Amino acid sequence: MQQRLFFDLVDLRLFVNIADANSLTRGAERSFMSLAAASMRIKNLEDALGTKLLHRASHGVTLTPAGQAMLHNALLILQQTERLRGDLLEYAKGVKGRIRLFANTTAMTEFLPATLGTFLSTHPQVDVDLEERMSHDIVRAVMEGSADLGIVAGTVRTDGLDVRPYHKDRLVLATPLDHPLAERERIPFEDALGHDFVSLHSGSAIYSFVNQAASDLGATLSIRVQVSSFDALCRMVAAGAGIGVLQDSSARRLAKFTDIRVVELTDDWAERQLKICAQDVEALPTFGRELVEFLLSTVPGE
Repeated sequence: MQQRLFFDLVDLRLFVNIADANSLTRGAERSFMSLAAASMRIKNLEDALGTKLLHRASHGVTLTPAGQAMLHNALLILQQTERLRGDLLEYAKGVKGRIRLFANTTAMTEFLPATLGTFLSTHPQVDVDLEERMSHDIVRAVMEGSADLGIVAGTVRTDGLDVRPYHKDRLVLATPLDHPLAERERIPFEDALGHDFVSLHSGSAIYSFVNQAASDLGATLSIRVQVSSFDALCRMVAAGAGIGVLQDSSARRLAKFTDIRVVELTDDWAERQLKICAQDVEALPTFGRELVEFLLSTVPGE
């Protein structure tokens, strides 16, 4: 008699959600099941395997070595399931596909909102899980399989990934209209270091990027206030709280509504190439490949 599998796709999704949240409770919530049901499923998994998958503590859970192996393989199985669903979408109405996309700050705020909205409106059977992450975290997530697609910027290494050039953009300086630097059209970043800054929050990619640029010049930014969006940054700059760094496209759009001056940065690192990356674009489910093609079709000149 053939032995039944000791897990199903519900178990795998639950385990991935728990590992991602580092919490049994939040993992159960993401899986739309009670804590008791989730605990029983994990216990049954561990009993069937004869080994612990999770270290439980008052502050959350961590994966055991066996749990790490389980997570790796669970992600692979779920990805294959999504590819199967994607390939069958045109034959099976009502089957929904899902793709997980991690993107950096620039893509999240400037390029994806309208573009992704259009894609979703024309692909009603596709869902996208979109999260903002820093570029090096995005690369790691794509390599490990916890993200299907990533959009990264800067000089982050993408060795071993399938990479497609996306938008280009520049980082610029936003200043109050009456600021000494507002009189100049272009400056090296070094000339801005003696002034107070308005910055994005410390979890943003641009925050880390700009602070690293200052560190490379042997300096530390004088940050007076941190904000959560480019709109708030430009409003703070206009009010005289300091100067700020953001991408050119956002700065010039917001300059129409706020009293800021946009000053170009002459440093080589200020020009950035955004890239779409995946383990293998051609191995994505049909809807994943269509999303990549749609994103690339919006690039000027494409």
